[in-house]
Amino acid sequence: MTDLASLLGELSAFGLAIGFSPLHIGLLLLLLLGPRPLQRGGWFVAAWLVTAALVVALLLTVGHGLVLSMEKGTSHRTGLDLLAAGALLGLGLKELLSKEEGAGPPGWTRRLDQFSAMPLPLLLAISAALQVASPDDLFLFAKTATSLLAAGLGRGTEVLATAVFSLVSASLLLTPLLALLLVGPERILPLLERGKQWLFAKGDLLVGLVSVVLALYLGWQGIEGLQLA
Repeated sequence: MTDLASLLGELSAFGLAIGFSPLHIGLLLLLLLGPRPLQRGGWFVAAWLVTAALVVALLLTVGHGLVLSMEKGTSHRTGLDLLAAGALLGLGLKELLSKEEGAGPPGWTRRLDQFSAMPLPLLLAISAALQVASPDDLFLFAKTATSLLAAGLGRGTEVLATAVFSLVSASLLLTPLLALLLVGPERILPLLERGKQWLFAKGDLLVGLVSVVLALYLGWQGIEGLQLA
């Protein structure tokens, strides 16, 4: 039970890191501030959940098919840890060092209005593509599958752990959607508007900090793997 709890904690950390996507969160906030917010926002969050689960399921299928050993100390896992640490460290430093004092909102914020005005099926397809497009997120998805493969879980427990990961990865999207549903638009819409402005101002900085922390963790895992090899 302790090992499973530790695994779920690790998967949750990876899920939160993937889920902290300022672009997706900002896009959801625009959908919730626009027409038919619950319908469009609900489909948007559902698409995120399905995409996250499918990516992990695909990686697990490939891993089981290739019969790769993902125990700590193996070349596959150590290499993945070090590559992921390097990618995340590069992203984190880029975000932290490129933010200039007094600069306006980042460039990606100017595309959100165009995205939110798209037909819903096209918007969901683009959102799913962006969800897996960045190398750092791909490394985190791969690390999630690696951890599941190394745990040697039964099929049912593996499916449950994948579901937990997907749900945690969507938690930052589910929170404003559920708040709008449960609290009501009159009270929550002003908070969503303020949240959007804060995200546009601070989102990249937080992405940088989260990336550096994860890079240090994965780098430590990689160094441990090299010592065990």
